[in-house]
Amino acid sequence: MKMRTSRVLQKLRSGGFASCIKINISNAQVAEIAALCGFDCVWVDQEHCTPDWDVLNSQVWATKAYNTDLMVRVPRGSYSDLAKPLEMDATGIMVPHIMSLNDAKKVVQDTRFHPIGRRPIDGGNADGAYTNMDFQEYLATANKERFVVLQIEDPEPLEELEAIAALEGYDMLFFGPGDFSQGIGAPGDFSHPKLLETRERVAALARKYGKFAGTTGGIDHLDSFKQMGYQFVSVGADVVGLSAYFKTLVSRIHSSATEEQKGNEAYK
Repeated sequence: MKMRTSRVLQKLRSGGFASCIKINISNAQVAEIAALCGFDCVWVDQEHCTPDWDVLNSQVWATKAYNTDLMVRVPRGSYSDLAKPLEMDATGIMVPHIMSLNDAKKVVQDTRFHPIGRRPIDGGNADGAYTNMDFQEYLATANKERFVVLQIEDPEPLEELEAIAALEGYDMLFFGPGDFSQGIGAPGDFSHPKLLETRERVAALARKYGKFAGTTGGIDHLDSFKQMGYQFVSVGADVVGLSAYFKTLVSRIHSSATEEQKGNEAYK
């Protein structure tokens, strides 16, 4: 038995770009539709959203069917919150609000097996093929084919950002503009000079130390993100798309009703 490889890592390691979309709706069908449509990665969120472990399990299955990676943004709790999604065979985890170099070191310690870290070992779950995978191969492949993302979304870690970027044992630095804008006292100002400077700095330091750079932002800004050095961008969310679609339908319904009313009045 072999552990499946990561589609995201395969693309990034070859110098390519990996697409991602965020799923807020705790439902496997939505994740499946995103995978079916061709995204490289589906991002589900246990920090802000409500997928319980059964829902998350079904989302993993749904995306695996299309060879699409599933990344889980984990809550900041115990080490089990970091390990469980990986054991369910999620392809990657993103750890929010990395506040310091020591914080980043602890994440690596809890998410990588020997010789990199001390992630607790089970091997009897989906990622280890329920003990049907060679034990040593399981450890080595999990370290290689499951990605760990450190999210920089606060001003506090900036003094140690270069040291965090240089740290061995994780794959990606991910800049989160939303909370960062709040942290610098300018919530929602995505053109703030400090935010723009930090977005560029995250990408530059990631590339300097052999990490991948990730961020989130609108599809209209994708080319500029790529020019900065970002190879992984989450370009939207299910709730954004559904809201736009529903608003368009309701607007057309209202427009049709207005035109019908005008027509009726013309016959009076």
